Amino acid sequence: MTLDKIYHASVALKPLIRRTDLIAAPQLCPGTALYLKTENLQVTGSFKVRGAAYKISRLSDAEKAKGVIACSAGNHAQGVALAAAKNGIPALICLPDGAPISKVEATRSYGAEICLVEGVYDDAYREALRLQAERGLTFIHPFNDPDVIAGQGTIGLEILEQLPDVDVILVPVGGGGLIAGVAYAVKALNPAVQVYGVQAAGAPGMRNALEAGEIRRLDSVSTIADGIAVKEPGDLTFALCQSYVDGVVTVTEDEIAAAILALIERQKLITEGAGAVSVAAAMFGKLDLAGKRVCGLLSGGNIDVTILSRVIKRGLLKSGRTCALTIELLDKPGQLQRVSQLIAGAGGNVISIHHERASEGTDINGCFLRVVLETRNYEHIEAIRRALTDAGFCIRDF
Repeated sequence: MTLDKIYHASVALKPLIRRTDLIAAPQLCPGTALYLKTENLQVTGSFKVRGAAYKISRLSDAEKAKGVIACSAGNHAQGVALAAAKNGIPALICLPDGAPISKVEATRSYGAEICLVEGVYDDAYREALRLQAERGLTFIHPFNDPDVIAGQGTIGLEILEQLPDVDVILVPVGGGGLIAGVAYAVKALNPAVQVYGVQAAGAPGMRNALEAGEIRRLDSVSTIADGIAVKEPGDLTFALCQSYVDGVVTVTEDEIAAAILALIERQKLITEGAGAVSVAAAMFGKLDLAGKRVCGLLSGGNIDVTILSRVIKRGLLKSGRTCALTIELLDKPGQLQRVSQLIAGAGGNVISIHHERASEGTDINGCFLRVVLETRNYEHIEAIRRALTDAGFCIRDF
């Protein structure tokens, strides 16, 4: 890897990719000057097209004639498919069968042949290697390739041009291609800038590898951030991260969901789970960012709408925007009305209610009232609970 290689990639990619905007997001992390690098608005909806397109541009005519093969959770697939189509090259893409339907269909729309493989990314990777040998295709690795890493590194060049005095850059990490390229480019030009990776707590492969000083394959991964659900980082990306990355932190599923919701509401931006982890790290204090100029990289926006609805619901719960209360009552007239008055008086909005008469463990004339509310935040929830308990109602926490 060299800086010249990354600059060469930035020139080669100009006809195909979009120079994505860097926008201020002061509300997302108070006390921090947070900016967002919007690769979720990139061509194909993800940064992956950068590395894929640069790799394909470097192939020989003989390699192009035979075609290319790739494996991906979805975003790399779209990048390879688009770059191959622009070059008139046949492309075969292996995807895990759990990849979001939107990503599968988007890849197909670029003209690529699709092969769905049972399991996760690593299973698709093994099948891609088998098909590569069988058909004599060129394999376009999603992260562990110098040309792919250089293509991703062009984002680092853009961030430094757009925010020259940046202090910290937060980068989503799966296999490590994105952070390896960004960290190398940034550190080569300004070693004072700190570059931190962010992983889902259910897929912490790179963090574990850096802590252990060696690559260790995870037995399994589980996260809504399917774009970074990788069991094992690459040897090239691991080596670059060891040299140029300042650390890797993890975020929970609830924190990812809350970040997706915050980006929708406050920034009017749609991101997938992997794309939101950098913002989740800033929002939930995974690093000391007070008073610093921080760039959070939104790596992609290709989230399936069915997943999005579930994520929004989870995000509302995590941020205290909805809550469920179970209230023990005496089964007599006026109780429901009194509860409703207290909730309304405290500013809560009832969105569903379930009334259950006496069950085992309660008084014969007792009942439970389960109420789901729209609320402003956790302080508002506590105010509603206090209003109910001050009025003599018993809130049960099951």
